[in-house]
Amino acid sequence: MSKANMFKALSPGAIGVRAGTLDEALAAAKIGGFGGVEFNPSEIADLIDASGEEAVRARFADAGIQPAGWGLPTDWRGSEENWRSGLEALPRLAKAAAAIGGLRVSTWIMPCSDTRELAENRQFHIARFRPIAEILNDSGIALGLEFIGPKTLRETQKFPFIHTMEEMLNMGREIGPNVGLLLDAYHWYTSHGTVAQLEALKPQQVTYVHVNDAPANVAVDDQLDGVRTLPGATGVIDIAGFLTALQSIGYDGPVTPEPFVDLGGLPSDTARLKTVGAAMDVIWGKAGFS
Repeated sequence: MSKANMFKALSPGAIGVRAGTLDEALAAAKIGGFGGVEFNPSEIADLIDASGEEAVRARFADAGIQPAGWGLPTDWRGSEENWRSGLEALPRLAKAAAAIGGLRVSTWIMPCSDTRELAENRQFHIARFRPIAEILNDSGIALGLEFIGPKTLRETQKFPFIHTMEEMLNMGREIGPNVGLLLDAYHWYTSHGTVAQLEALKPQQVTYVHVNDAPANVAVDDQLDGVRTLPGATGVIDIAGFLTALQSIGYDGPVTPEPFVDLGGLPSDTARLKTVGAAMDVIWGKAGFS
């Protein structure tokens, strides 16, 4: 077995775990056996203002947990006023995240629109993201854009939009040099992605990674966006091929479960964390990682 370049990371909300503070998130990650955790950049900025960068970095170090990444807080989808207000707030958050080594931020992009045809929609996204990418780049932060694969979602609105890895990379190149992918195994699968396509990537093109599985006995083009399973649960997605391809290109960032499966039947957050952590251990083993 080989040692993975990448590390298992936790997004508490993605598995229905309550973690309202950094300390709660760090504790949750330890319970589940994760090596990293997502964080709230506003909380980090406030903590740095209160106690300094070193003290906040020490919280991660003492827990043995890495800062994994953060969700883009800027309202780029909404009104110009909201977008510009978000741009004004972003430098403080980016500097705080960079101070603790949180150099990966991501967001998702709808694969269709009822109001904009493809060319117009593409220009809208480029215009909204360029200033965001510039602000992030000033702090050495990479922006990951997630393409959404399911055909069933694409067909719910009038105009289709970007829904494949290559299309998103092409748009990212027009936005800025620090723009790559939030690469989700489910969207890779539902967009008919291949292992060969992953193996052709450069590590800097992959900013963040989500893992999950797809329901069995459903055709690829019939899969629904919000219906997924724990990583490795059904074997529909070639998770070993997915992970080993990322290993082969030298990806060294977080791998975060986003199963969209209801774990509410489990008795506690601890049970949910251990269940998902065990699923991550299984797919690590399938990929031949120690």
